[in-house]
Amino acid sequence: MDELEATGLHDEATPVWAVFGDLMAGLLGAFVLILVCALGIQFDLAERLRAETARAQAEAQQRQALEQALAGPLAAGRITLDNGRIGISGSLLFAFNSAELQPEGRQLLHSLAAPLAAYLQARDQVLMVSGFTDDRAVRASKQAPFADNWELSAQRALTVTRTLIAEGVPSSAVFAAAFGAEQPVASNDDAAGRAQNRRVEMAPTPRPRREAAASAAVSP
Repeated sequence: MDELEATGLHDEATPVWAVFGDLMAGLLGAFVLILVCALGIQFDLAERLRAETARAQAEAQQRQALEQALAGPLAAGRITLDNGRIGISGSLLFAFNSAELQPEGRQLLHSLAAPLAAYLQARDQVLMVSGFTDDRAVRASKQAPFADNWELSAQRALTVTRTLIAEGVPSSAVFAAAFGAEQPVASNDDAAGRAQNRRVEMAPTPRPRREAAASAAVSP
């Protein structure tokens, strides 16, 4: 009788240990899954950090190379360089409400053309020439036949672009853009601020890939 009772107790206890074993196996599996996910996230973050570091280093090297290429005009204070964007005061290039280059502006562009062309060729990049104005309305005249600030900024950007091409920058490596009174860098409430907003900026940018252009052309 005692032997039968002992056997019965053993049989009743067996499912409890089996359930406990299944539970432990499940917990272990969940722990392993969490660990794998954590390692995957850590690896992904590490890859992103490496890519971001490499990008930052490449941008720093590019800025340094651009500073070296334009060391002369930078030292003379004739241009500014901010985060890879070359800035030229509008008053240095053009008379007020005009898109005709002044002699000093033409001389400056002549000094910039050769180093810019070499820089662009070495990195297979293109130069975006952007025109900006202040927010005062344009007064159309025979000397300044512009409908608005958009047209004035566009014509100034085109003038600089054509001059750079005439000075040796390949036409395939430069293009013009107009921003009018948009994107001011200073307040338009005073003369000093408006003078800062009347400017031309030049920024080297990656050359569009032919594959990307072809893909955009066939997309609906």
